[in-house]
Amino acid sequence: MRTEQLEYIAAVTRLGSLRRAADELRLSQPALSETVRNLERELGVDLLERKRSGATMSTEGRELLPYIVHVLEAVDRLRVAAGEQHRISRMVRVGTVNAATVPLLVPVVRDFRAAHPVTQVEVVGAQQTEIQRALSEGGFDLGLVNHLDGDDVPAGIESTQLLCGRPVVCVRPDSPLASRPSVTVDELLAEPLIAMRSGYVMHRFVHRLLGGRAPSFSYSTDGAEMGKLMVAEGLGATVLPDFSVVGDQLERLGTITYRPIEGDATRVLLMLQRRKAESVPRAAQDLYEVFLRRARELGGTLPEGPLSPRPAPGRSPGTRPT
Repeated sequence: MRTEQLEYIAAVTRLGSLRRAADELRLSQPALSETVRNLERELGVDLLERKRSGATMSTEGRELLPYIVHVLEAVDRLRVAAGEQHRISRMVRVGTVNAATVPLLVPVVRDFRAAHPVTQVEVVGAQQTEIQRALSEGGFDLGLVNHLDGDDVPAGIESTQLLCGRPVVCVRPDSPLASRPSVTVDELLAEPLIAMRSGYVMHRFVHRLLGGRAPSFSYSTDGAEMGKLMVAEGLGATVLPDFSVVGDQLERLGTITYRPIEGDATRVLLMLQRRKAESVPRAAQDLYEVFLRRARELGGTLPEGPLSPRPAPGRSPGTRPT
């Protein structure tokens, strides 16, 4: 058994495809496939389930994956202890629900890159359940997910709160809703609603908020970033955590703004998650700490009192363009 065999199987698991793993490792796909099969023969188990849509870990592979990751982490520590100056840093993968990419994730990646110029960071947008499954299987090093008060954390996952915010209605500054100090549920129902697809925390929140009532018209989209772009184009309003809107480039440019929901005191928590392990690769630990530092710079929480959204450039809050 060779270390590179374990690195190859970890890459296939992380990328979900022999082809993508071969591209990243700069190997031919047949050579990679044969290497993995040799390891399977040596261990006496099928580590992968090979399908036309890609390769995923088998049940036996998922049981062995923590041991594979542990060996690779031990090799990393050995190389560091031996003073190897030119070792290749393994990629750090972050799964995110796209709720705070601009004010949180982008500065974090920038700061991490300055300290780790040879370490790649791959950011993958996914739903919360997909992120947590990939964390458990070793496919992601870190995950950014939204929680509502009372949500459970899966076993085997370590979770740290980064930001605490509230749901807000995101609209264009020239929307009638932008002239209100807060938005009622009835007012929201009268507007075209850009909703998150099922599987997102904000989909669950809006369904509960509306109490089974249907808006005048609704769209469905996959992720906050597309929702904000649709709002900026005048297609309607969406409901997002305030930390997803405050500091966003569109909000800074004055093409979107936000208002609190009247009578609602729900808290949305942005959580940083990772798999519980005895040891963590140095690069992943450093990125984790950069996230914590950036969250502290943002205040860790957003104000509990009334929100004070920034007005569009050139006019006062609560006024509509003429």
